[in-house]
Amino acid sequence: MKTLINKVIRNGKVAVLVSPGYGSGWSHGRESAEAMVFCPELVEAIERDTEPHTLQLIAETLFSDEYLGGLDDVVIEWVDVGRKFRITEYDGFESIEFADKCQWFKG
Repeated sequence: MKTLINKVIRNGKVAVLVSPGYGSGWSHGRESAEAMVFCPELVEAIERDTEPHTLQLIAETLFSDEYLGGLDDVVIEWVDVGRKFRITEYDGFESIEFADKCQWFKG
């Protein structure tokens, strides 16, 4: 059974957490990736401009079994509700790739 993931939704858009800094990505390749991408507690803390140390403590409490690299660079991106996307990563730099903007080939 799939776990229900809580999301912050406003004006038809959902908050998505990504780390666009080089080094270590935030959620890419993590076991808890979906929960990390949509985490309401971190969205709220980032919106309140919470100091980095407190942000780290929140993340450690929520994702104690995960590597939390990339947290220092995490930002909120707003994506239309229901729009398919994935987080891509290159050298730790995460970005959002939309399914409707990808060119797929069939062999």
